[in-house]
Amino acid sequence: MTMQQNPAKATGIGASVKRVEDYRFLTGRGRYTDDMNKPGQLHAFIVRSPHAHATIVSIDTTEAEQAPGVHTVITGAEMKAAGIGSLPCGWLIKSKDGMAMKEPPHLPLAADKVRYVGDQVAVVVAETLNQAKDAAELIAIEYDELPATVATATAAGATGAPVHDEAPDNVCYDWEWGDKAKTDEAFAKAAHVAKLDLVNNRLIPNAMEPRAAIGEYDRGSEEYTLTTTSQNPQLIRLLLCGFTMGLPEHKVRVVAPDVGGGFGSKIYHYAEEVIVVFAARKLGRPVKWTAERTESFMSDAHGRDHVTHVELAMDDAGTFLGLRVNTTANMGAYLSTFSSCIPTILYATLLSGQYKTPAIYAEVKAVFTNTVPVDAYRGAGRPEACYLIERIVDVAARQTGIDKAELRRRNFITPEMMPYDTPVGLQYDSGDFARNLNDALEMIDYAGFPARKAEAASRGKLRGIGFASYIEACGIAPSNVAGALGARAGLYDSAEVRFHPTGSVSVMVGVHSHGQGHETTFAQIVAERLGVPMDKVEIVHGDSARTPFGMGTYGSRSLAVGGMAMMKAIDKVIAKSKKIAAHLLEASADDIEFADGTFRVAGTDKTIGIAEIAGAAYIPHNYPLDELEPGLDEQAFYDPKNFTFPNGTQICEVEIDPETGITKIIRFVAVDDFGRVINPMIVEGQVHGGLVQGIGQALLENCVYDEDSGQLLTGSFMDYTMPRADDVPSFEVKTNEVLCTTNALGVKGCGEAGTIGGAACVMNAVCDALDIAHMDMPASPERVWRTLRDKQAPMAAE
Repeated sequence: MTMQQNPAKATGIGASVKRVEDYRFLTGRGRYTDDMNKPGQLHAFIVRSPHAHATIVSIDTTEAEQAPGVHTVITGAEMKAAGIGSLPCGWLIKSKDGMAMKEPPHLPLAADKVRYVGDQVAVVVAETLNQAKDAAELIAIEYDELPATVATATAAGATGAPVHDEAPDNVCYDWEWGDKAKTDEAFAKAAHVAKLDLVNNRLIPNAMEPRAAIGEYDRGSEEYTLTTTSQNPQLIRLLLCGFTMGLPEHKVRVVAPDVGGGFGSKIYHYAEEVIVVFAARKLGRPVKWTAERTESFMSDAHGRDHVTHVELAMDDAGTFLGLRVNTTANMGAYLSTFSSCIPTILYATLLSGQYKTPAIYAEVKAVFTNTVPVDAYRGAGRPEACYLIERIVDVAARQTGIDKAELRRRNFITPEMMPYDTPVGLQYDSGDFARNLNDALEMIDYAGFPARKAEAASRGKLRGIGFASYIEACGIAPSNVAGALGARAGLYDSAEVRFHPTGSVSVMVGVHSHGQGHETTFAQIVAERLGVPMDKVEIVHGDSARTPFGMGTYGSRSLAVGGMAMMKAIDKVIAKSKKIAAHLLEASADDIEFADGTFRVAGTDKTIGIAEIAGAAYIPHNYPLDELEPGLDEQAFYDPKNFTFPNGTQICEVEIDPETGITKIIRFVAVDDFGRVINPMIVEGQVHGGLVQGIGQALLENCVYDEDSGQLLTGSFMDYTMPRADDVPSFEVKTNEVLCTTNALGVKGCGEAGTIGGAACVMNAVCDALDIAHMDMPASPERVWRTLRDKQAPMAAE
């Protein structure tokens, strides 16, 4: 059939179809958690600790309980007495000595001590939010303040009160990865060793929609409903039932409706989800909580926060021989849901980057501090790995005098080496790293940079160019390997494909969309594979009562894992449909061919459409009932064979005003290999968004605590700078499709790619412009100005 005859083809794989979900978002018809108001709903306000570390001496709620509109005041002691459990960590990491990591309890409401500014202490539930806020002021809490541990670099063994008695030295685990002896041998024979100390600054996620939750309890049916801003509602149900509240899963429904961004910060099982369900059960009425923006700054899990020393060994020709890494990673006050695996399994395994470095050894020490818990933030370990690799490669180029592009090219893994086993436990299946670099060099006109640098100098400006050749691992897999590495859950996903009698299709998926465009891209795949128009395809997600059990969306896993589960379910639908078609067309099932929504007897003009097959399946008047059940509804689970490995090269050109320290990004090009691209327009948007977050970390964003008191100094947008439109350029992007060989779709993932290399790319450009080996992020105007001043001071003294 021609494209005109089959409308599914015009909207199938590779087409830049406009997002079908955008109409409701752009016209204000989205349904977010805070939009929902349940009959008889009450409002919760959470009292949070003003201290970073203190013993709770007493809590007097008497006056608050008598305030107008108040229904109850809940404390940690009450929840503990009711048997409410600890918020769990989903990944077990073992230290070098084989000992399990320290897992101190993390109660939804603090019962004995508070351990960071913002720790939950009490909850007021009232008829209105303002009544709850007013009553909260009446709660009398006596604290005995303790010394606070804040700084990542000095947290281990810090003097003063430990964050947890279970970890008296504040060390959660001391972990290693790679071959130490082989790496030491590589350094012993090195002609050059590049060294660098760097900080990967702490970030505060700021999705457009703050977190919110509504708890409901039906006394008649003993059923619970939690509506929440989550990236993985099925997993939240599992944790709520199996760990924190001990509820029967068949009595619990978790709904994540439209979610306005997550970037990792909405993966976790948060205290507030437990609190509203507990309160709803206690009061027999729905209870709603919505975070205020300042509250989000001190309650949403933060990201990054590494202090690292890295060394790169090279021979005379600049060939990489070995990489040695020592990182201290801040966990914050408690272990969040996935926090333990971020600076280990998702970080050290990526330290090979795109390079054929034969020996790598990493040590990671995770520490507790009196700060907000730290967990995955867009990229989750991979941006941290890319940052240190691409920064040390630039330092090595500076030290050896080898052009930075040439040094990368010289050490790239080549396509002929694929599949390639890295020394840190991964097997790359495909990629053409040199092609990406070469295309990016051509796009940026690298050969013409010296002339542009000279022209900028004539105007008193400093021009610099920076590279980041990144690789990331997406779709964590397979489950048995992840389990051997400490995962406490499977990492498969699921989908159900259901034809209706009239020929329309509902697809229920275990992954969740919170801005990625799943309702469009998934429908494109279904439309092409089944030959049905996109407007007859419904994608259902975010409701544990309607979707099969799945692990949600994070780590760019939606297509590579969830999409493959959908493909398997589609294949089952087609296989059954062929049997139905064979019966209706009076042929053997082996002779039935399927393409573009039509079943055909091979070598004949006898055909039947898939919509007719669906009708026959539900109205089985002429149907092989002795062989097949009625209906056309299939489910599948998919557990990946391997990670997928998106990769690419980003090049950034900046101009710095030495008088003000202001850095302006002149151009930014990105060439990416995402495997097969389903919707180029959506992919480009994902790249843009990721790049902006990388730029934000490099130039603007920085979470700062007072190191003496533990107070959050960047607790609002007045103090924490987010990127604005005039901080970013118009990006120039290109994709090189090298298909993934380990999944049938050939996809690799794109949601985090921009962030993986963005920060390193910008900082390499800034350091190049300043003609320095290194400066830590963010390169704010003040920091850049001070760096220039300090650089000029020795020259003036001479």
